[in-house]
Amino acid sequence: MGKWTVERMAEELKSTIHDNLVCVILYGSGASGDHAGKHSDYNLMVVTHRLKLLGLQNISKAVVPWVKQGNPAPLFVTLEDLQGFVEVFPVEISDIKENHRVMFGEDPFLDLPVSHQNLKLELEHNLRGKVLQLKTQFMMTEGKPKKVQQLLIHSLSTFLVLFKSALWLFNVKPPVKKMEALKKLQELVPFDIEVFQIVDRLKRGERIKDLDVLQTFEKYLETIEAIIHKMNA
Repeated sequence: MGKWTVERMAEELKSTIHDNLVCVILYGSGASGDHAGKHSDYNLMVVTHRLKLLGLQNISKAVVPWVKQGNPAPLFVTLEDLQGFVEVFPVEISDIKENHRVMFGEDPFLDLPVSHQNLKLELEHNLRGKVLQLKTQFMMTEGKPKKVQQLLIHSLSTFLVLFKSALWLFNVKPPVKKMEALKKLQELVPFDIEVFQIVDRLKRGERIKDLDVLQTFEKYLETIEAIIHKMNA
């Protein structure tokens, strides 16, 4: 069958969903130019007029090989769903609004406002929750360096997206690339950015000689907690 590109996936969705399809959106690192090789994937949102079980079953012929290739399953939402998501998922919607590419149809994010207060509440909720999750995941590594390094790599994008969204709290439009956004946040909430740069290098496949992975994780966690504290001081 060959490789499933984003373009091919969009065409398959168009031919399967037909007039019920509103748009296909590529979002995240694949849309922003911040894609980091094998450690990144392609995220799609598929907006339809309505969603029925039989339709989802038909779409599975495209979704299954797409996921088997290593990509997350596309998000299937209706236009009505999207309006509600702005209130309960303002962080995610803010990130998609700023980093997306329309593969088919009209852009549903152009007139989609995000509440500043809702954004602040979800940011704090997500950041504190992700820190708790990170500590639990660290315990499951038993402190083994290889596992800890993978934990660092896989957790980085989540925190960078949240810190990037935090710029909206300061009425600053986030730069497209997550590491550039982190540098911008550093100007507003001073912290040591070096540990994030180290983890980013690891994510991009670079080998760092004599790196103490456990010490790096400790600094990573301490810095994240310090940023959360300063943001809510």
